[in-house]
Amino acid sequence: MASSRLKYLSLGVLVFQTTSLVLTMRYSRTLQAEGPRYLASSAVVVAEVLKILTCVLLVFKEHSYNMRALNSVLRQEIAHKPTETLKLAIPSGIYTLQNNLLYVALSNLDAATYQVTYQLKILTTALFSVSMLGRRLGVYQWLSLLILMAGVALVQWPSESSTAPEKEVLSAGSQFVGVTAVLVACCSSGFAGVYFEKILKESKQSVWIRNIQLGLFGLVFGLFGMLVYDGERVKESGMFQGYNTVTWSVVALQALGGLVIAAVIKYADNILKGFATSLSIILSTLISYFWLQDFDPTGVFFLGAVLVIVATFLYGYEAKPSPNPSRA
Repeated sequence: MASSRLKYLSLGVLVFQTTSLVLTMRYSRTLQAEGPRYLASSAVVVAEVLKILTCVLLVFKEHSYNMRALNSVLRQEIAHKPTETLKLAIPSGIYTLQNNLLYVALSNLDAATYQVTYQLKILTTALFSVSMLGRRLGVYQWLSLLILMAGVALVQWPSESSTAPEKEVLSAGSQFVGVTAVLVACCSSGFAGVYFEKILKESKQSVWIRNIQLGLFGLVFGLFGMLVYDGERVKESGMFQGYNTVTWSVVALQALGGLVIAAVIKYADNILKGFATSLSIILSTLISYFWLQDFDPTGVFFLGAVLVIVATFLYGYEAKPSPNPSRA
């Protein structure tokens, strides 16, 4: 009974995190408010700071709230192991790029289209797993990847529009930028995820220590990116310009979301993760249409979304070995 409750709780958390982050981020990037809009690069930096602080608290808890033990483990695992720490620089830089790209994508795409297209990270993760970890994929998994590509292609299929030509050109340009951002984010997500998995398997360090190392490099890369791309605007109006309740919600969801997923994923099997993804896509579509009102669904979109959902389930399907009567 307790195990069943944990499974359903993990399903709820997965659906809430994946749906709420996308919808609040989209809402925050399209919200018409007085004054300047918040800087995406600043939000990425603040999220890294929150992530580091949360991981430090979790390590502190693991060591029975002993400050001396916390100082000792941070020195031994981070400061005294520079080579191990430097290994995290590559995935951290890629994750920082990915986080910035998600803001670009959701500034130019509706939440439903983004949510479906971003499932291509399953394809990139699978391909990097095969090439970097030597993992073998089954027939069902290869079939699911083909269905996934077909589904995403249908979702991106251009639809007839009755809008003015000038507005249509602007819309097409905006969608191109958004889709390009998602595709690059999918590639970076696949590579960084598999690279991080490889590092975790090769070491005995705590996952929270590894996340602190990731966060430290992410903070450095994030600050560098903010100063390069938004340095003038930061000097003029400050790093926290345009921040409001919605912005802080986005930052908190982005910072804590990955850690929450890491904590509950051990209770969620592949079928449950498939359910979470499917429910998230359906909720994003409904809320985009009825609440954000920035999405006009077509039959082709729904067909593509169904194919993506089917592919998600199929990729997590594990065929049971059939009994061989000849060996009885």
